[in-house]
Amino acid sequence: MATKQEIASFIAREFPQTRVQVLEAGHMSATVAHEIGVTELRPGGTVSGPVMMATADVALYVAILGEIGIVPLTVTTSLSFNFMRKPSADRRILGVCRLMKLGRTLAVGEVALYSEGLPDMVAHAVGTYAIPPVKS
Repeated sequence: MATKQEIASFIAREFPQTRVQVLEAGHMSATVAHEIGVTELRPGGTVSGPVMMATADVALYVAILGEIGIVPLTVTTSLSFNFMRKPSADRRILGVCRLMKLGRTLAVGEVALYSEGLPDMVAHAVGTYAIPPVKS
């Protein structure tokens, strides 16, 4: 297992381009946040789809690393996404992940995305990650 601090340091070091912050990790779950600025908005003042998808993807990765430790080559194999309502342009996007299955080679989880402070889900994602074999 890896701690929230270990995962946050790993993400910051290996993915310096991401604006996603690790808020919680552990117990088959994770919560992350993505700051929203003008570069994350699309015409009409809504948060872009790629920003929400990246937030969900990182939430899944963080939840998995919280259980298996820092295994960098754990990778996304599928990500299914449902956009449900327009997110707020002036609030962070929160990704709340729950792992549904964690096996030796695959992990499956779901992520609910919210505009911070608002109760209604703005998007829902389900993703699968491949976990590389442990070397002896």
